[in-house]
Amino acid sequence: MRLRWLKLLCVVAGLAVSAVFYGHYYTSLVTSGSSLQAGQGPYAFFRRLDDIFHTPNIQTQQERGGDKKAEVTLTKLTTETKVHPSPACPTSLRLRVQNDIYFRKRFNFDVPLLMWDSANTGDTRTKLSQRPVPYGWKDIPDEDVVSTLMLLNDSANHGLFDWQTPKGCISCAVVGNGGILNGSRKGKEIDQHDYVFRLNGAVIKGFEEDVGIKTSFYGFTVNTMKNSLIAYYDLGFTDTPKGQGIRYIFIPSDLRDYVMLRSSILGVTVPSGVDKGDKPSAYYGPEATPRKFKLLHPDFLLYTRDSFLKSEILKSQYAHLYMPSTGGLMLLTALHSCDQVDAYGFITDNFMNFSDHYYERQKTPLEFYANHDMLMEKRLWSKLNDRGIMKLYQR
Repeated sequence: MRLRWLKLLCVVAGLAVSAVFYGHYYTSLVTSGSSLQAGQGPYAFFRRLDDIFHTPNIQTQQERGGDKKAEVTLTKLTTETKVHPSPACPTSLRLRVQNDIYFRKRFNFDVPLLMWDSANTGDTRTKLSQRPVPYGWKDIPDEDVVSTLMLLNDSANHGLFDWQTPKGCISCAVVGNGGILNGSRKGKEIDQHDYVFRLNGAVIKGFEEDVGIKTSFYGFTVNTMKNSLIAYYDLGFTDTPKGQGIRYIFIPSDLRDYVMLRSSILGVTVPSGVDKGDKPSAYYGPEATPRKFKLLHPDFLLYTRDSFLKSEILKSQYAHLYMPSTGGLMLLTALHSCDQVDAYGFITDNFMNFSDHYYERQKTPLEFYANHDMLMEKRLWSKLNDRGIMKLYQR
């Protein structure tokens, strides 16, 4: 008995020492880096973050049957109505999701994808006013929210495909900016899709054979769009995608997205805030009309985070920095809208073999920062591919 207690005391002491060491190591890594904003943090630190937060086994507790309470909660969130194949698309993504024991508990096609004027009901307004951005409107002046949403009053603001949808299955390509696309020669294949999503620093000129030329949707936050125009200007991203029929998907990450969207629809110079003096026509073309703009619903952002990308970073002191990446949100948008989704230029298991972006002249390693959990996203894309929900381009 005495020997058993002695062993127990040794284990407890070991755990205590480990906890102290971890706290010291974690703090020293944070303080040794500069900023944790994208593009400024230490690469080694966030590789270490993944070592701490994630285990090699990608099975969740729900898959192992270990967290029954969480599984019940997810089941309540999931639509109970059976998904039947559409006569126009008997192989729809929704049917594949419904038949998948893992993902049918995570997909909820009833969560609103887009926000517009009439969706801003009393209950919705009350709920969202209590959540911080990007999952709500807390700390954003009410007049900025209301004056922006009231302009999203066209039927085109209600759905993603507001022009004539193709007959049969709707195919979508979501094109990330990963270095895996350099030399891929996937351009023609990408352009054959009914709709093509691009995002942030989407360089096309000079890379047509690898990434195609077609753009249906361009997704961004104002912050990621403007940072891309600065960071990748010398690499070819000198202008945002423009052209007849392109739709712009705003991700409402903070106040500036609402102010920019409102100014874009009104066709006026941005009157205040970080982007004061900007002319939205420089980014989205001269035509000022609500039809060309989409606004992701804050409920959709929260749902995608909690159902698909609930990172362990949310349990750390950097929780306020974290949200799914722009590419991740565009891919999940397509997965909740299209019948067939193909992802190109997204992170894969062998990401270290490629440059960060396909348009870099010299190989630049992909770095990880606390605002996104790219390794968690990698595992999600791989699992969606392996289960036949979507196709992930790999090489």
